[in-house]
Amino acid sequence: MNAPSDAQIAIIAETYRLLGDPTRLRVLLACLAAPIAVGDIAKAVNASPSLVSHHLRLLRAARLVRGTRRNRQVFYETADDHIAHMLADMIEHAMEDHSEDSDT
Repeated sequence: MNAPSDAQIAIIAETYRLLGDPTRLRVLLACLAAPIAVGDIAKAVNASPSLVSHHLRLLRAARLVRGTRRNRQVFYETADDHIAHMLADMIEHAMEDHSEDSDT
């Protein structure tokens, strides 16, 4: 694998900065399974629709989610398989048993 350019490093760092917010991460995770409306995301993450919309705007700008309009509603989903795989790998890593890990 080639080393990423400075511009690519900046994009990666910004992506992880965005995912550092627990509510924003929950919003993104809610979009993993299937396209979902803002109101349903708000219920799933226990946040107001306006807060969810704010987070979705940031996630869309970072190309982490995409929205599809159906009549009067917009349904959001992860932007592509790379995002879904990254999140699945992060979840799997967090669920690993690290009790044997020790620096001593």
